[in-house]
Amino acid sequence: MSQSTTRIALDAMGGDHAPAVVIEGAVMAARELGVEVVLVGRSDEIKAELSRHDSSGLSLSVVHAEEVVEMGEHASDALRRKRQSSIAVGIGLVKQGQASAFVSAGNSGAVMAGALFGLGRIHGIERPAIGSVFPTTTGKCFLLDIGANADCKPEYLVQFAQMGSAYMERVFGVSNPRVGLLSNGEEETKGNQLVQSAYPLMKAAPINFIGNIEGKDVSQDAADVVVCDGFTGNVLLKASEGAVTSLLDILKAELSSSLVNKLAAAVLKPAFRRVKKHLDYAEFGGAPLLGVNGVVIIAHGRSNAVAIKNAVRVARQAVDHKLVETIAGSLAVTR
Repeated sequence: MSQSTTRIALDAMGGDHAPAVVIEGAVMAARELGVEVVLVGRSDEIKAELSRHDSSGLSLSVVHAEEVVEMGEHASDALRRKRQSSIAVGIGLVKQGQASAFVSAGNSGAVMAGALFGLGRIHGIERPAIGSVFPTTTGKCFLLDIGANADCKPEYLVQFAQMGSAYMERVFGVSNPRVGLLSNGEEETKGNQLVQSAYPLMKAAPINFIGNIEGKDVSQDAADVVVCDGFTGNVLLKASEGAVTSLLDILKAELSSSLVNKLAAAVLKPAFRRVKKHLDYAEFGGAPLLGVNGVVIIAHGRSNAVAIKNAVRVARQAVDHKLVETIAGSLAVTR
């Protein structure tokens, strides 16, 4: 594969609505993003779905993988038993240099385990982390970890901060990103033992550390990078997703409850559409697995075609901005 080629391996069998929705998203990505998408999975099923789309002239190819890691399977056990799964084969393409990145909406634990054992960690990284773009009132921030590490050491949080800073700087062009440590109070003395132990290490690290921030401040543009353990981050992310869904449902019900409200809704429809897009997870694509020696993007299990397309876009951005090399370089400075 030439260095100028952006070739993204996509797990065609991963996700709640695979392979149909994944392939629809792949066609959209190949058409709109100008990347080559390699669909990994059961070739007969993939080709049958591809025949439903006009994919002529698009850079789409298929690599056969007979086995599928199901969502409910134990990650490590499944990968050991299913050496020819779409996850294992897709990560293998990245390891062999036949793809620039791997994207999957499948079993996230299996993707993490496969990437860790298949690609290895960037030198100096103790634990990889999953990061997610989080909408704020004026734009976005980057939250990590959101699930890779339920239990953390203070040193891990510092590395998460360094990786998150590199991601926001390289991929989103944020100069000198502000890094906040998620806690139950802004004071340096607040937080559990993990947060209190991490605070002085964050202050000493070569990052723009602004101190503790509370959960209510995450969506208020208080920081560009928000760092926490994977348990806390996962709870925060899912609680926020649930709150947004509930709010939109309440608004929809209220705006259709009377003729006057329906007329008001018709006038405000463009604004509501913009708000919904700003908060929609599908617009952010997938979550990068930072710290492994390759670009791996984990998409939401319920991803629709737009989310799949945007996950491919996130992968391309990470490749184009040499994210792995940047993280490795930032860690080398501190060693």
